[in-house]
Amino acid sequence: MSARPRTVVAEDQYLLRDGLTHLLTAHGFDVVAAVGSGPELAAALREHRPDVSIVDVRMPPTNTDEGLQVALAARREKPGLPILVLSQHVEQLYARELLADGTGAVGYLLKDRVFNAADFIDAVRRVAAGGTAMDPEVIAKLVAGNASDPLAALTPREREVLALMAEGCSNAAVATRLHFSEGAVGKHTANIFAKLGIAASDDTNRRVLAVLAYLSAG
Repeated sequence: MSARPRTVVAEDQYLLRDGLTHLLTAHGFDVVAAVGSGPELAAALREHRPDVSIVDVRMPPTNTDEGLQVALAARREKPGLPILVLSQHVEQLYARELLADGTGAVGYLLKDRVFNAADFIDAVRRVAAGGTAMDPEVIAKLVAGNASDPLAALTPREREVLALMAEGCSNAAVATRLHFSEGAVGKHTANIFAKLGIAASDDTNRRVLAVLAYLSAG
């Protein structure tokens, strides 16, 4: 990823699109395209192959799930293409498909639950780096929609740790949120990896795989 991550913004509301462009530029991103429709997004992704894209779900011409459909098609062409969905809605079926390929570099935030610029920019950077950034409400709806529980073998505390991992929290942040030591978090995450059958690799990939197994099963 470049020092100034090359970014595509796809949002049909002009003021929000322009606001996102200025916010990202101010925080060191290079916005290579800011578009307002699904076809424009598809063209921008093909042309620029950006380091990260911020995509609204509902865009012209259909105003249904155009943005997410284009994002899914782009990730099928280029697995791991970083996509952060920024929407007013949780589209469970397509959100699950977005997560299901196991490559990471995905996020799903709800517009009315983005409360400050720092957290939003942190989420964009995590996705650009290959991690995940999931709103807790999105996680709750996806897990509630699972036909089977992929976490049956986990203890309640391990479930809490994994839920915070899904939000994109580091071990240190999980420790702060749950009020115990970072070493204890490390033990819980090791148990989570073992119980989910995730073989040893670098820690970032293991975390991504654990989160994706959690969200996409069922």
